[in-house]
Amino acid sequence: MDWGQGQYELVAEQLLPAAVVVVDIADPTEDETVVDVGCGTGNAALTAAERGATVIGVDPATRLLEVASAVAEERDLDAEFIPGEAASMPVSNAEANVVISVFGVIFAPDPKAAAAEMARVLSPSGRMFIAAWIPGGAVSQAVRLARETVAEVLGEPAPSPPFPWHEQPALENLFGPHGFDVSVEEHGISITGPSPEEFIDRESQHHPLAVAARPAVERAGRGLELREGLLRIYREANEDPAAFKVTSRYVVAKIEPSS
Repeated sequence: MDWGQGQYELVAEQLLPAAVVVVDIADPTEDETVVDVGCGTGNAALTAAERGATVIGVDPATRLLEVASAVAEERDLDAEFIPGEAASMPVSNAEANVVISVFGVIFAPDPKAAAAEMARVLSPSGRMFIAAWIPGGAVSQAVRLARETVAEVLGEPAPSPPFPWHEQPALENLFGPHGFDVSVEEHGISITGPSPEEFIDRESQHHPLAVAARPAVERAGRGLELREGLLRIYREANEDPAAFKVTSRYVVAKIEPSS
């Protein structure tokens, strides 16, 4: 999956409030180094840099790193953006005082390897914070419908359930062997637009997952069917009859060395 497809920077604007929540909780200071795993276009990394921290953003999508770097340069922020996978980061051992990931590491193909790598780059007295979506709600249903449609079109089995990054016991099993305790707290974020139709059209044009899926879906003649299915989901869940608004729930996991 190439997250450089489309214009994720336009999609990421909706997720900025969650990045601010994570950075507020992490509370990095001016003498600390923050590593943002799966930084994308830099929502969390740039927010941390604005607080005075030294920031390293890591992401496999080169184009998104270029977007983040341009913003950092424009704002004169102490932030470096480098290509790398969650399971293999070009960051020194124990270099980070704080490791954050806002809806980034949750897409890592190998959660165990990603957790081990995050533990490696964190200093012994450091702390981690991961934002992860809670399944359920309109956006989650829409993503599942899209993925199932693509799997059907390609003749593939239905997608397997992803690793439950939102569940404390699962995170304890992941990070406990590295000497960490885990706590989670729940938050919500509003996803908005002028209307359900315009929101879907915007996502279809700009979101990397939608851009990647469109050719196969359209070749199979399933594009209109998928759009109507997404519309049903979003219309039923819409919280703003005059426009469009749905609430997505997520957790922020705090991961610290065991006392």
